[in-house]
Amino acid sequence: MDKLIRSIQFPLFFDTEKLKTDVQKIINENWTAHYNTKDYTGKWTSIALMSESGKSDQIYASPNATEKLVPTEILNSCAYFKEILDSFLFEKTAVRLLQLAVGAEVKPHSDNCLGYEDGCFRLHIPIITNSEVEFILDGKRLIMNEGECWYIDANFTHSVANRGTEDRIHLVIDGLRNEWTDALFFKEADPEQFIKPAPVLSEEQKQQMIAELQRMNTPMANELIKNLG
Repeated sequence: MDKLIRSIQFPLFFDTEKLKTDVQKIINENWTAHYNTKDYTGKWTSIALMSESGKSDQIYASPNATEKLVPTEILNSCAYFKEILDSFLFEKTAVRLLQLAVGAEVKPHSDNCLGYEDGCFRLHIPIITNSEVEFILDGKRLIMNEGECWYIDANFTHSVANRGTEDRIHLVIDGLRNEWTDALFFKEADPEQFIKPAPVLSEEQKQQMIAELQRMNTPMANELIKNLG
């Protein structure tokens, strides 16, 4: 995975006052505790702006979902969030606010199939943060400031700790890759940096594959044996 891009700060900047105004409208609504309870300590909560059911407590992402997301009752009162989401021309698979309380920590973990090379991706827009938030991605600290827009390859191990005195809130958007997003990403990085390297076979795996190909004994199988040799 060495050549794969871990993160990108896009040249997109959102109005921090408008972001915070929308958050204040819904800060006292029911935020749902994050479902990965083994992955964190302290208080980590979320509220959905879009979901399959249209309900704000459906906070999990469903990459294999057949239903398109629809706005929740929460999004209806947040004009600026809606404006941002409308400006991103790709299909969303999850749209949430994530709130990490003071003193809370998300333990090191990785998410499955959430890198651009997988055909899907995750964006972070920090709304409220502080200099004592430690976000570590693949061993390096990322400083994401309010109003910025970041891509995070969540396939790599990442963790976050809020050591500050204010709760941290991000707008987090998962989406599916398309031509519009390719144009956005490839302005910032070479397309080859979003291609998964071929898996490296162990000697044992290689011998098993050769034995299977020998049993098949077809011209194509014999050609593959030559390439593996």
